[in-house]
Amino acid sequence: MSRSRRSFPSCGITTARSEKQDKRIYNRRFRHRSKQSLVAFDPEADVLPVLRELSNVWSMTKDGKMIFDPQKYPKFMRK
Repeated sequence: MSRSRRSFPSCGITTARSEKQDKRIYNRRFRHRSKQSLVAFDPEADVLPVLRELSNVWSMTKDGKMIFDPQKYPKFMRK
């Protein structure tokens, strides 16, 4: 993999490598809330929760991605 290159010039805005832990926490919370609503099924209650109700994209470790110039920063094109 020493010659592995990115196909699209984008990288994370902060120094965090991934949002894996945040996604695990939010998905665990979502599954728990979904199971609770299915066990205590009430016909007049709302439908299953939506993941965006239980998570906040802006409070995750990485703030998103940005596009950079590959000629100016060739180091970032390495995987």
